[in-house]
Amino acid sequence: MLTVFIGELRVTLKYNYMKKVVYLSLLFFAGVSATLAQESKFAAILGGGTISGGVQIDAQIYQHDTAIGAQEVDEKFRTNGQATIQYANGGFSAGLRVEAYVPPMLGYDTRYKKVGVANYFVRYGNDFIDVTAGTFYEQFGSGLILRSYQDWNLGMDNSILGARAVIMPVSGITIKGIVGTERYFWEYKGMVRGGDAEFSLNDFIKPMKDWNTRITLGGSFVSKYQKREDFYSVGSGDTVYLLNLPANVASFATRFNLESHGFTFYGEYAHKINDPSAENGWTYNSGQALLFNVGYSMKGLGILLSAKSIDNMGYRLDRNELGQFGMINYMPALTRQHGYTLPALYPYATQPNGEVGFQADVMWKIGKKGPSFHFNASYTGELKKEKLDDLTYKSVPFGIGEDIYFLDINLDVSHKFSKNWKATLMYMYEIFNQEIAGTHYGDGKTINAHIIVGEVTYSFLKKHALRFEGQYMSTKHGEGDWLMGTLEYTFAPKWYFSIADMWNMGNPDKSKRLHYYYATVAFVHDATRVALSYGRVRQGVVCAGGVCRELPASNGLLLTLTTSF
Repeated sequence: MLTVFIGELRVTLKYNYMKKVVYLSLLFFAGVSATLAQESKFAAILGGGTISGGVQIDAQIYQHDTAIGAQEVDEKFRTNGQATIQYANGGFSAGLRVEAYVPPMLGYDTRYKKVGVANYFVRYGNDFIDVTAGTFYEQFGSGLILRSYQDWNLGMDNSILGARAVIMPVSGITIKGIVGTERYFWEYKGMVRGGDAEFSLNDFIKPMKDWNTRITLGGSFVSKYQKREDFYSVGSGDTVYLLNLPANVASFATRFNLESHGFTFYGEYAHKINDPSAENGWTYNSGQALLFNVGYSMKGLGILLSAKSIDNMGYRLDRNELGQFGMINYMPALTRQHGYTLPALYPYATQPNGEVGFQADVMWKIGKKGPSFHFNASYTGELKKEKLDDLTYKSVPFGIGEDIYFLDINLDVSHKFSKNWKATLMYMYEIFNQEIAGTHYGDGKTINAHIIVGEVTYSFLKKHALRFEGQYMSTKHGEGDWLMGTLEYTFAPKWYFSIADMWNMGNPDKSKRLHYYYATVAFVHDATRVALSYGRVRQGVVCAGGVCRELPASNGLLLTLTTSF
């Protein structure tokens, strides 16, 4: 038994904890060392080629903290880990990924609890064809009808197990075909089939090759299969409907992209046939989505305007599934991905049943040594619908309803005053609809907040830098006002230290005016990074691109290790 004191934290590492730590450490170092030592030997046996891979381990020891609502768990030491290895030789490649959740860290679904091979494939490609057998990731267009991908921090992985082929018969034409089942934790469910074709007119039509304007057309088709079943639904007036649910649900999308003299335009339309599900309330309406991006860039200036209309576009391998799992497609959130903590405190999740969104993003710099400005404004609101009966409704693309789901208007200014000093100042106004997001931070349906962020960095002695960050949120809603400060010291390229405190100074409930302190030390050597953190984490939601997972309150010690070879 080993006891370690870190500030107020008293960590007792019992035999089982120590055994896990030692086991994981030995497994990691032995595996990497053996791989590196045998790489040349294996490559020689296989006739040349290269071996590459990587390892990531996130391990946390949890401490019970009643003040912040951190739950007490029996297994206080929890680990998420993954290791990948890949061999490539000419057009041939093969690889696999092993994942371990022993058990999953809090906030990740307990159905991940296992150690096993999560991803494996063989692939061959040349100038004409590229084929994959095994598990793979794919995206058609912007993902409105198909996007399979992994996000480790979200616990998101909807890879497809099956076959994928990409054919390039002539210059300017790319044709894709996929078939397989989709990952659902440690099993694969449903059936997904699809195809995509993209035409680069400048490469395909000879007279257009020298044009400064480039035009690309694309189209996709996806179909999912789930065994047909009958389902009873209760409507208004206690009317009971016997629903004949479709076994095959098809979708298609078309897209257009134009680039000319710094100007870009992208448009995509997607349609999904009726797909009654638990997510959409068993409606028989078809789904449709429209996405537009218009941009212009020149030296010192970049402008991007975006708009989207989403209507009943939840597309899942299982009609009974809810949450982030089982998604076949992806619907981007037209909101800024904030790097600062308080501006990201109330993130927005895409509403697949219906929303209208707009975003303007402008970046410009005054002169070579002048300040840089970044302005962003985004709005997402209700899609207006007219109910026809218990199972159908009427809607119009970009029909704006009464409710605001999310509004974010922000401006930041950055300037490097000298070789040693640089600073950033940011202001943000936010409206966050808790009812739509499914969260309840204090009282009130809507949170209206003003946020100010200031950041100053001082660089000295060539490799040393000291950074201070102050953030303040003012709001009379939700949990009230927040104040946060962060101090970081970097000794490049090896060491990084930081301490932070986030204080809920304005919570209407005085007993919840708590401090969320956090400290981190990290060491980097070549492609390996080791970080050790300790502190409190507020209960909330973590999102990336409109896809979110719940983040429970926690207090404890976190170890993160990543490397690649």
